[in-house]
Amino acid sequence: MNVNIPPSLLGGTISAIPSKSDVHRVLICAALADKACAFPLPARSADIDATIRCLCALGATVTLQDGVCTIDPITTPTLSPVLDCGESGSTLRFLLPVAAALGTNATFTGHGRLPARPVGALLDTLAAHGVTANAQSLPLTLHGKLAGGDFDIAGDISSQYITGLLLALPLTAEKGRVSLTTPLQSGGYVDMTCRTMARFGIAVDVKGSNFSLKSDAAYRTPSAVTVEGDWSNAAFWLAAGAVSRTVTVNGLNTASAQGDRAITSLLQAFGATVTQTENSVTVSPAPLTARDVDMGEIPDLLPPLAIVAATANGTSRLYNAARCRLKECDRIHGMATLLTALGIRVEEEEDALIVHGGTLRGGTVDSQNDHRLVMAAAIAATRATDTVTIEQSEAVTKSYPAFFTHYEQLGGRVL
Repeated sequence: MNVNIPPSLLGGTISAIPSKSDVHRVLICAALADKACAFPLPARSADIDATIRCLCALGATVTLQDGVCTIDPITTPTLSPVLDCGESGSTLRFLLPVAAALGTNATFTGHGRLPARPVGALLDTLAAHGVTANAQSLPLTLHGKLAGGDFDIAGDISSQYITGLLLALPLTAEKGRVSLTTPLQSGGYVDMTCRTMARFGIAVDVKGSNFSLKSDAAYRTPSAVTVEGDWSNAAFWLAAGAVSRTVTVNGLNTASAQGDRAITSLLQAFGATVTQTENSVTVSPAPLTARDVDMGEIPDLLPPLAIVAATANGTSRLYNAARCRLKECDRIHGMATLLTALGIRVEEEEDALIVHGGTLRGGTVDSQNDHRLVMAAAIAATRATDTVTIEQSEAVTKSYPAFFTHYEQLGGRVL
């Protein structure tokens, strides 16, 4: 489905949707805990639905009613279940070790670009602990039951590997430790995992590149559970505040472990005016100046920052971004193609996107079925000289089904 967005400035106040990253973790911990858990979940997405679907396939019961999610945990794991991960990389990488630890001989499937996204290093680590897979990419079936102990894995391929192993370790008889063989990237997401596990009664002892569990570690349902607002998606509204009109996003934990809360300091570095309270952020436009930004810890911010860079005076370099090529699309190339279609001069490097600030014009952009490219194109349209047409705009449902509704609430036009 294509949408047409005429030039229209955004401004106003919006509430952040629930953090997809936080919800994935809470759902999994709750499904592995000792008793039922309920928490507010006012909005969902295709990726969250994928995790719910897979947990139900493993034996959990999930009820969604009146904005509340209730999870009855897995008591007897389903044997030989089929786990359809949709297009969710988090669902796949988190649940591969969990299903292995449950010993279910699960089959994993997926759609879109997910079968092409890497899981080989994670499968190799599982194989060293007693679980084999009949393939190195989807569809694949696991065989065996995961043994605990010492897990060695690289920290610079995907933080989701480390999260999956940490989530699985309490289910093993031996418990154990995850040790990183290379420096960790996107460490904020592993910190988020540790915080969520702590909420469910499991303390992860972190010493340098080692993450250890005690021998008695077990999931326990807390008395109350909430989820944070989503910084990754809020970043697009905050970017709009920098390039359009003043935008306030409520429901954001400014002390969050989500790495993408760095958007506030980065927008300030570009020149925007940023003010914060304990649970909200306001961004107002100001003359923007190009900046070089290290994307190593914040790869999901490349699309919104590329739009900010396109409106800034000078040339910006978004570097250390090689992992962006392994997302729902090759995001370095995808954003280069998007900005070129809108009249901005860009250059690609193996691990960087170079953006020469200029004037955004109208045009047709290929979202490459990537939710974050859809949102980036919509924010770009606020500063374009003519209508921006976004192809495959339905990709936004992966993380933010209400995006265009909220876009219109902030003053945008969607045709």
